Amino acid sequence: MRSAMITPLTHPLRANRSPIPKLLILWTIAIALVTSTVSPAEAQRIYNIGSLNTGDSFINAFEGFRERMTELGYRERQNVRYQYYNSRGNEELLRTIAHKLVYDKVDLIVTSSTTATVAAARATQGTPIPVVFLSAGNSQKLFKSFSGSGNNLAGISSASLELTGKRFELLKELAPRTKKVAIPLDPNGVNYNAIVAEVKATAPRFGLAYSEIHVHRVEEISTIARSMTRKKYDAIYHPPDSLVTEGVEQVVDQAIKEKLPLMTSLLVNVRRGCLATYAADYPALGKQAAALADKIFKGIKPSELPIELPYKLHLVLNLQTARAIDLKIAKELLLRADQVFE
Repeated sequence: MRSAMITPLTHPLRANRSPIPKLLILWTIAIALVTSTVSPAEAQRIYNIGSLNTGDSFINAFEGFRERMTELGYRERQNVRYQYYNSRGNEELLRTIAHKLVYDKVDLIVTSSTTATVAAARATQGTPIPVVFLSAGNSQKLFKSFSGSGNNLAGISSASLELTGKRFELLKELAPRTKKVAIPLDPNGVNYNAIVAEVKATAPRFGLAYSEIHVHRVEEISTIARSMTRKKYDAIYHPPDSLVTEGVEQVVDQAIKEKLPLMTSLLVNVRRGCLATYAADYPALGKQAAALADKIFKGIKPSELPIELPYKLHLVLNLQTARAIDLKIAKELLLRADQVFE
């Protein structure tokens, strides 16, 4: 029967009574006790974040958001997972994606334009899913008070519409003889009425007349772009319109061909060939919005968070484009610029 006996674990220690194995056992017990105090939900929680976008111009906003989330301790494949979607100016696709994110029961949706935010707000209505907008050019369409949205939305107003006057002022400074401006925009876009109201209120102050050039689909942009010629206009203004933004390169090509100054509402579009803008930096807005997402994940309701404004606005110029349209930019203006692309 001796062969069936189990030898005690302490038997090999009779010859060597070193305390090390006992210490290891004590450490193992201590670690087990500490681990047992963490709930399974806390140990395994992975936040699922959906990113809803309307064009390539907004990618850098989400990149800024993701970078700051990493700094705050949210690491991919560890405790956060991202679903990135880009409708590329297709409104039907945008609505479909928004509803898919709700169906997937994501923990939070981040948006990078007013158009995307409106789609997310409608899709999440009646659900507990919070929406954090990285930028809203027409924030009044989303909430009633800057002290708090009163709903499931939180985020940052880019103040893009309010900067229309500053951009017209910059345009006159760059091209003082400008009198008539072409404005391509989507008459069905969520910002349309607000854009027109802002332009109507500010353009006369700078002696500017303007013409709306309507576009309904991205595929139409190349056609409407060809109608913007030097014979008809002195400059082009690209307002905060998601559909036009998706095809802005075609507007840029036409502006350079006709040697027309092209003012934009997005900083990233100056890098893509527009002449200038006065606007918020989208990667910075993304980082700013990540702090709001972190607060929501820690228990603060989106409705209780004040709507924020950009920490900084930037004057940005494209010297290469200026040369291409035979426009000389004054040294004083170059010195004032926060960023110059050459």
